[in-house]
Amino acid sequence: MYSESDLASAVEAGALSPAAANALRNYVAERRAAPAVDEEHFKLLTGFNDIFVAIAAALILVAAARIGAYFGVMLIGAGPEERVVGGNMIGGGFAVAATSWMLAEYFTARRRMALPSILLTFGFVGGVGACLSGIFAANIPWIEEQMHLASDLQKQQLAGGVAAVVGLLTAAATWIHWKRFMVPITVAAGALALVGVAVSLVLAFVPQAKDWVNEMLLVAGVAMFFFAMRWDMGDLQRRTRRSDVAFWLHLAAAPLIAHPVFHMLGVFDGEVTGPVAAVVIALYVAFAFVALAVDRRALLVSSLIYVLWAMYALFQATGAVELAAALTALVIGSALLLLSAFWQPVRRIVVGLLGGLEERLPPTQIVTA
Repeated sequence: MYSESDLASAVEAGALSPAAANALRNYVAERRAAPAVDEEHFKLLTGFNDIFVAIAAALILVAAARIGAYFGVMLIGAGPEERVVGGNMIGGGFAVAATSWMLAEYFTARRRMALPSILLTFGFVGGVGACLSGIFAANIPWIEEQMHLASDLQKQQLAGGVAAVVGLLTAAATWIHWKRFMVPITVAAGALALVGVAVSLVLAFVPQAKDWVNEMLLVAGVAMFFFAMRWDMGDLQRRTRRSDVAFWLHLAAAPLIAHPVFHMLGVFDGEVTGPVAAVVIALYVAFAFVALAVDRRALLVSSLIYVLWAMYALFQATGAVELAAALTALVIGSALLLLSAFWQPVRRIVVGLLGGLEERLPPTQIVTA
């Protein structure tokens, strides 16, 4: 399977003429009776070898983590539990990050294998974060002693400050990884690290903020959504790497938006009443409107569990206890299949309602140029 970014790369390398690439795009679009952008392509597998290499790489990373943790504890030496845990994290995290980078030099930089590249990106980012966290964890008692921390508030501020520093340094390492390998998911990983920095700082220095976590995550999700739209608007035809980056950013932003909204409605706190269920379904319709407008399905997928739960509660309230689950699956499944089948005509209607924004959104018609 060849993605749009593969076609663009082939054109840049001279292996394929622009006319031939456009002819292929037009043929596929006409055959599927849909604009190419509506397929929402992203590269996950270049072949079954991706799965084979990903399994092998995962085994190597697990082994590297265990071996690194062993030598990390030896390097730190015996001591309080914090030092032992820190040693494990330092050694294991460093080994995983270093191994991920070395493997990426071949499987990402040279072979451009999709699934292993995603796995190795997570390995590098997670390894860096674990290593940095371990450095602080191993030295927390010494830091508290040197700073003369006594109250719980001071310790909370220290923990928040440490989390912010770890997140910021992890984001910097992620940026270096992006500059070297250009794996699309890397930008989303870095953005999530920065979200962690912001939330940690607020929690550290505003004690009352622990009651505002959902609101903060919602603001972060909306900000990430608009960041994703910036990448999307730079490639409305979705033929370059920018579209792949936007896909992962939308996938990261969606749960940050959906979870806080439905959590604040108390969907999982107890019995869902009829009015609450109606609000949940109305919100899902609103999310569907946004998804159709920007031609991204991530928001619908992230909020699906909430609307399923609300619909299930509604069927139970009407007395259909034994069939509630089946009826819920039937109604929601049918609605999603119908939306998928008629995505293009419905999307044309939605985009038409937005007036002047149409030029800043992916096309609704097959582009033959």
